[in-house]
This record gives sequence, C-alpha cells and structure tokens, in this order.
Amino acid sequence: MRLKLIALLLISSCIFTACDEAGTKEKRHRRKASLLTPASSGNPYEVMVVADDSVWTGYAGRAIQTILDKPMRGLPQDEPQFHKSHVEVAHYDRITNLFRNIFRINIGKEFTVAKMKVEKDVHSTPQMIITVNAPSQFDASIYITEHTKEIEGLFTSEEINRTANDLYFEHNIKFAKAVKEMFDCEFYIPADIKKMKTGENFIWASNDGISSIQNICIYSLPYVSEKMLTQRPYIALRDTVMKHNIPGEKPGMWMQTNPEFVWTKNITVNGQYAMEARGLWEMRNDAMGGPFVSHSRIDTKNNKVIVVEGFVYAPEKMKRSMIRRLEAALYTLETPKEEENGQN
Repeated sequence: MRLKLIALLLISSCIFTACDEAGTKEKRHRRKASLLTPASSGNPYEVMVVADDSVWTGYAGRAIQTILDKPMRGLPQDEPQFHKSHVEVAHYDRITNLFRNIFRINIGKEFTVAKMKVEKDVHSTPQMIITVNAPSQFDASIYITEHTKEIEGLFTSEEINRTANDLYFEHNIKFAKAVKEMFDCEFYIPADIKKMKTGENFIWASNDGISSIQNICIYSLPYVSEKMLTQRPYIALRDTVMKHNIPGEKPGMWMQTNPEFVWTKNITVNGQYAMEARGLWEMRNDAMGGPFVSHSRIDTKNNKVIVVEGFVYAPEKMKRSMIRRLEAALYTLETPKEEENGQN
C-alpha cells in the first residue's frame, strides 16, 4: 500500500519538484506573543475540563463530555473532535492553568443564573478559557447543552486561527510564489509540505510522509453559475479535475469523491462567502482513500471559482489532527478582490 502511494506521488517522472468561522484577516496576521505569559501546554484540539469530581461525573460533566466526544464529521473512522482531560478544582494551579484550552465549571449558590465567560491568554499564550458559572449542575448542564454549537465553534475557530496565524510567518515560500503567479492569490501552507506538481490552473503539494501523507491543492474554474457552489455540481467538477491531475499508479486509476460521504455548508472567510466541503476520497480501482476538506471561493475580479483543498492518506492512523492542520491552511487564502479591499 505504501509503495503504491509513493508511486502515485512520483508518477510521470519529474512532475514533482522539491521545493463561520475563523477570525478576520487583521486578527490572523498578528503574531501572538507576550512577554508576560509563558507558552501554553497541550496539543491542538485538546481541552482540559476543570471541575470537582461530583460535577465531572454528574449532569454538567456529562454535558461537556458529550460535546468533546462528538465524532468529527468527514473522517473514515470515528474520532472525537476534541481530546479531553479532567482536573479537580483543587488541583487547578500554576502548572495546570497553563493548558491551551480550558473549560471550567463552577457550581455555587452565589450564581443566580447560568452564564458563560470567555477569556484569552490569561495564564499562557495562546490560551482560551471558557467558564460556565451556574447555581446547580442541572442549570449548568442545560446551559452547556443549549450552547453546544457556540462552545464547539469557540474552541475550533480558536485553533484554526492559531494555526493559520502561524502560517503567515512560516510557510512554503515556493508554493506561495507559484500560487501568486498562477492565480494572483495569497495562499500559505505548512513548510514541510514541499513537493509540488503544477498543471493547468492546478497546483498540488505533498509532504514526505511515509506512513501518512498530507496534501494540499489549489485549482480554478471559470465561474458559470452559482450552482457550481452546491454539492452535486461541486462533486462532478472535483472528480473531473482530480481525474486529470491526480492519476493512479496504473491506467484506469484516479482520485475520485465518494459521493455517499460528502457534507457541504456555507461559511464566511475574511467576510466573504465560501462553500466548505468535507468527506472521503478514494482511488478508483485501487484500495486507497482518506478524508478531505475544501473551500470553494469566488474570485470576482477574474470571474473564477478558486478551490483550495487538503486531503490525507494515512492508513491505520488517526486523521483528525492531520486534516484539521490542513483545514487551517485553507483559511489563509486571499483572493485578488480581498487584497484590493485591504489596500483601500
């Protein structure tokens, strides 16, 4: 399997050469740094819950665990959207309070109604602390459940912002230059994703992974109709582009979309409309596949649809963190129209 993938990535001899949601562009361009707070601990998409044992095992604790344990959509196997840990309030100290993502639950008679507070970079950088204060566990559990999407969105968008922000300062420069020349766009990807193939209105970059391979591509299509940014036409167009640009090891093999496992939704990136798609890809007539996530954007200046996509091949490995890393890169795309607006 691994040899097949290596052959796929090196096909046609020298086609490779070495080389609703996220925050505003202004926010993401700013490097987070502080002389007053140390670096945070923990990994991306890890959340530490601070609560007494009785709360952790009770109504309120089960409510937040349900959110954190919810399977992430678009992966070939169930993986929770967040990794969770728990610490008692008595053990929340100068070491544990450095964690990057913290969810606190405080129960007390001094609270008349359940409320939520969001703080950033309090004890470390980067850091987000969400605190729910409530008069009872029941009130806390109801509040957490009713604000599920908000809590999910806060932690997810914060992690996306962190990764996207870092990419503005450390990225694959050769890829960014090629994107600028071909599409007149700004687009930044991780520096370790450095093998590159170019085609007609198409660029594909991949890392040097052996057991797991991370890929990012960008391509453009003439804008014909708003229906291009709906699910069925998107899948048809994606399959056409991938068949032409990502063939398999043998004739009759190429990348295609698994139409039974695709989810799309409308989001906002840099204040402009985008269609997010996530799901599963597969290699036609071969036993290869994995998850992908993409953004379709409209380049109004050149009357084109710009698509940026990340996809992963990592058999027998957990893929959430890999696809999330690629997803964050998609938010760095800036179309020519956005660049002009930024200069006004």
